[in-house]
Amino acid sequence: MSTRDDLVLQTLEPATHDLGGFKVYRTLPHRDRTMVGPFLFFDQMGPAHLPPGNGVDVRPHPHIGLSTVTYLFEGAFQHRDSLGSDIRITPGAVNLMTAGAGIVHSERSPDDVRIDGPRLDGIQTWLALPDGQEDRAPAFEHVAAEKMPVIDAHGATARVVMGSLWGATSPVTAYAETIYADIVLAPGAAVPIDDSTDERAIYLASGDATLDGLALEPQRLYVLRPGIAATLSSQHGGRAMLAGGAAFATPRHVWWNFVHSSRDAIREAKRAWKAGEFASVPDDSEWIPLPEVPKTVSYP
Repeated sequence: MSTRDDLVLQTLEPATHDLGGFKVYRTLPHRDRTMVGPFLFFDQMGPAHLPPGNGVDVRPHPHIGLSTVTYLFEGAFQHRDSLGSDIRITPGAVNLMTAGAGIVHSERSPDDVRIDGPRLDGIQTWLALPDGQEDRAPAFEHVAAEKMPVIDAHGATARVVMGSLWGATSPVTAYAETIYADIVLAPGAAVPIDDSTDERAIYLASGDATLDGLALEPQRLYVLRPGIAATLSSQHGGRAMLAGGAAFATPRHVWWNFVHSSRDAIREAKRAWKAGEFASVPDDSEWIPLPEVPKTVSYP
């Protein structure tokens, strides 16, 4: 059996937020680490079952300098943005929203799922855009579940969300070298975690799992040591996310929903949102005001 020090560089404990009926477990950004490859924000939403008639209403808000990736295990969201995108996301599909120079979006529970009370479980991540691409034109991409590569091997089923895993490659755009996969482990499953990129992390979303015999705790992000290969196993069944990619040479600053290598760009975004200069989301007149003290701040 490998020891923790052999395998794990850091274990990132989650900050837990109650968003009115469901919890969010945030492991990035963290006081001890700001990024794993391009990933600089990692949230698990739920699992939760909201009361009948209720729903999630994330009002329109802005982003710059990043891509957001929404991936659901259970439930549904209606995504709307300032480009005119209006699409429902369901489990196994991927929403990739590239903010670049600036975008505004909302995410709400669809009306039909509010009747019995929405169920919600999934992962929301932000990925930094590479140097020279932070201010690119905004874009939105939806890839349906049936178009995502799914691998059945070693007693596990893996959906490749971004990048490549075990010979399969996701159709989702990756601006930097990225690996992101949803690995569902059947009881007794054992799968290889290769030394495939600079930085990698394992997140146990539910169930049980071990890494070379090291027991993993749910809702923790385990940052793996560079160069190690290991085996991810489960006794009773579990679900884990593999996330990582090439290390970024230039630090990224995070303030609220704004990400950039330039603090001046973030200051300008704050001013522009407060002044009402961002594009609006069609047919959605609400907005989230600029906070005085945001929950998400990471200035390296």
